[in-house]
Amino acid sequence: MKNWAVENGATHYTHWFQPMTGVTAEKHDSFISPAGGGKIIMEFSGKELVRGESDASSFPSGGLRATFEARGYTAWDPTSYAFIKEGSLCIPTIFCSYSGHALDKKMPLLRSMDEVSRQAVRLLRLFGDTATKRVIPQVGPEQEYFLVDKKLYNQRKDLRMTGRTLFGAKPVRSQELDDHYYGAIKPRVAAYMRDLDESLWALGVLSKTKHNEVAPSQHEIAPIYSDANTACDHNQLTMEIMKKVADRHDLVCLLHEKPFAGVNGSGKHDNWSLSTDTGRNLFNSGSTPSQNAQFLLFLAAFIKGVDDYQDFLRATVAFPGNDHRLGAQEAPPAVISIFLGDDLGNLVTSIINGTEYEEIGKRTLQIGVDSIPAIPLDNTDRNRTSPIAFTGNKFEFRMPGASQSVSGPNIALNTIMAEELQQFADILEESVDFQADLHRLIKRTFTEHQRIIFNGNGYDDAWIAEAEARGLANLVSTVDALPLYAAPKNVDLFVRHGIYTQEEMAARAEIHFENYSRIVSIEANTMIDMLRHEILPAVSDYADQLCQRAFHKEAMHIPCEYDRSTAKELGRLTDALMAACSKLEADMAQKPADTISAMAYCHDVIIPDMTQARRIADELETITARKYWPFPTYSELLFSV
Repeated sequence: MKNWAVENGATHYTHWFQPMTGVTAEKHDSFISPAGGGKIIMEFSGKELVRGESDASSFPSGGLRATFEARGYTAWDPTSYAFIKEGSLCIPTIFCSYSGHALDKKMPLLRSMDEVSRQAVRLLRLFGDTATKRVIPQVGPEQEYFLVDKKLYNQRKDLRMTGRTLFGAKPVRSQELDDHYYGAIKPRVAAYMRDLDESLWALGVLSKTKHNEVAPSQHEIAPIYSDANTACDHNQLTMEIMKKVADRHDLVCLLHEKPFAGVNGSGKHDNWSLSTDTGRNLFNSGSTPSQNAQFLLFLAAFIKGVDDYQDFLRATVAFPGNDHRLGAQEAPPAVISIFLGDDLGNLVTSIINGTEYEEIGKRTLQIGVDSIPAIPLDNTDRNRTSPIAFTGNKFEFRMPGASQSVSGPNIALNTIMAEELQQFADILEESVDFQADLHRLIKRTFTEHQRIIFNGNGYDDAWIAEAEARGLANLVSTVDALPLYAAPKNVDLFVRHGIYTQEEMAARAEIHFENYSRIVSIEANTMIDMLRHEILPAVSDYADQLCQRAFHKEAMHIPCEYDRSTAKELGRLTDALMAACSKLEADMAQKPADTISAMAYCHDVIIPDMTQARRIADELETITARKYWPFPTYSELLFSV
């Protein structure tokens, strides 16, 4: 490994790991070792490859480590490819405490992959599959992002401090014409995308697809699918490289879920499936899904798992950035449901009702133009309003946010699936009449968990009412969802399967609680700073200019209604904004210290304060002369690249 790295220009190595910050961490050491006589040699030992040490108390631990308990270990993950980045050999590793607790996202992911493999192989053996030794979760995370001009970005404190705009009136044009989606890529963006592809390919990250997204300045990149471990590593690497490449092009890549109000936000669609080490996708229904009992059993397990643990799946994507996006007619609602499509949905219904299944069959789309042949149609449409949609041979989990590590959602999907497969294997391994018991198990599962299946419009208000009638959870905000992370049922699931210990689950819940109030607090403090030092002084200067102009015009008997009325309105709104800013400051000073109370307080008090202050400030922007407004507007940010 050292020889390969040195031959490719590396002088250092680092254990590259994923602490519970949501981003990656690395500490670089050189290969240089003294050789006596003032000479050096390039050395790299097996010990240095396999194990490293880092200060575990300086990373989020949720109480697992005290400040004085500093030792933590990184350990090589040989199942994930090493790579060379900026002159260093990067070795993917897990990160754990001196006491063995997982302090990262990779170790639980690897545990969950092993567990779902064990349970899936048990079922495959019952179907006569003796060749499969391992079942591998496969993942393909589609990544949405915004690009803005670096010069404009640097003039916005809110973007620099929080990743999103805390102020901004609606521009005269936004995404109303739908002309940006899949539109021709502008030269500056195309140059960035080309550089990004080449940079990722050089690291072994197989970027496959790129296109414009719905909102102005919004784009998407998607990789070739790979095993869940590699996919999660590569997505973390992708987010890092996206930002670095943007900087080379005098751009800034924004990964926040809602950097701009009033236009679509950014998600990360997590495409998840299971495949065997012999190359079979277990969610591939084949040409006759009604006769594919193995596929139906795995489908039933997934449906049951999502229904049983819908609250935990929702909690895995709960954080402040995603609250701006979920349920906003641009992303799935906060209610978890599964879209199967017409053909597969009809099959499930026929099994539940004991009726004959009428397969839709192969169809073609007749264009009516002689030069264009008939186009084969898929058996089902796509549903972009569904949180979890079956798309042929995989499930697309559409709820994760753009800035989020996909490890958390995939740990949950793997573990939930392992639980249901274990339950099924326990039943069927004791079966006397396998075929009859298999049929009964599939029918019973579909019948008992059909409430989670919804093939309609998730944006329709009627669906929310129907979901409530079905007994589905509608966890609208992070404050509603996160406490369920620590619910006994959910903790028991992960402890029983060896994914987390009780202490590790409690630690993660505590970190999520703390992050919520910390992020909202940073946003509130940034808003106060911008109001006091930028917006209020700028608007006051403009009002003063209008008053002086009105005074001189009146002395010369020149009409000055615009100056007088605008100055008056500016004065009214400025006083209101000052009061809103003062209220926000006072309420911030009263924020509780307890993490649970602080999270609820931020949601119930601080965010409404911020919303009120923004409403007034955005109204002021619409009547303030552009040269006086202290930072770039939405029109400049969204249409400058």
